[in-house]
Amino acid sequence: MYINYDHYRVFYYVAKYGSFTRAAEFLLNNQPNITRTIKNLERDLECTLFIRSNRGVRLTPEGEMLYAHISAAMEHIAMGEEEISQGKGLQSGVVSIGASEVALRCFLLPVLKEFRRAYPGIRIRIANHTTPQALSSLSRGLVDISMVTSPFDLTEELRAVEVKRFREIPLCGEGLAHLVKSPISLRDLQQYPLICLAPKTKTYDFYLQFFAKHGLHLSPDIEAATADQLLPLIINDLGVGFVPEELAAEAIAEKRAFSLRLREEIPERSICLLKNTTKPVSAAAKVLEKFILEKRA
Repeated sequence: MYINYDHYRVFYYVAKYGSFTRAAEFLLNNQPNITRTIKNLERDLECTLFIRSNRGVRLTPEGEMLYAHISAAMEHIAMGEEEISQGKGLQSGVVSIGASEVALRCFLLPVLKEFRRAYPGIRIRIANHTTPQALSSLSRGLVDISMVTSPFDLTEELRAVEVKRFREIPLCGEGLAHLVKSPISLRDLQQYPLICLAPKTKTYDFYLQFFAKHGLHLSPDIEAATADQLLPLIINDLGVGFVPEELAAEAIAEKRAFSLRLREEIPERSICLLKNTTKPVSAAAKVLEKFILEKRA
């Protein structure tokens, strides 16, 4: 069956406005053409779609049935046109992101790779922050969005959405590889040099509470400034540290680092997208936010 889409478009606007005249004005056409189109559609469908009166037109039961389907289709078409229009309008712009090292490497980098393919004209600025720094920059309006790892403390104007969960594992270098032979307790692990992020980072607070929960005090021998420093320190036999499984996988496969079996279970953590609900952002930032949320694990 041949479908004349223009007939259904005319039908939609006549039904929407309840008037042949108003539909003709919207479609930049004349009323006789609109009337003729509806008559042709009624002939093709072998039913009456409108009841005419001095006050305009209203749908028959058959017309109501048809309108339910046509209106849904027209709304989808309008949404598609709007998305294309927005995409065409995003040929330039700048998005600024505050991101912690783990959030960047365990989630954000592959997302940004796809985003750049879709919107090559948009410039991306990334500030490598600790979680507290990322929250502060977002609150002050210095970045459009932030990507951080839990735990964190939100102020009233900030909103967080979880995009991925991850777990960290205890890791050692070749010099302590004998520890992998059997499970080890957190208390026994303290006999060896510990590597941790420095105080005033949320990762330090996380492990401070984890150790305290098991009646122990966290006292690292080496304090790293950023998460990307942990793995090199561990590989070079400076001690035992806790690293996200995803970041440790390659070093473990190459036997440059070794995963320990800890008796106590390390709680999962989250990577979250943070936005400031009180500050406006650019169209480019809104599209990136939507892009990120579509990639949630």
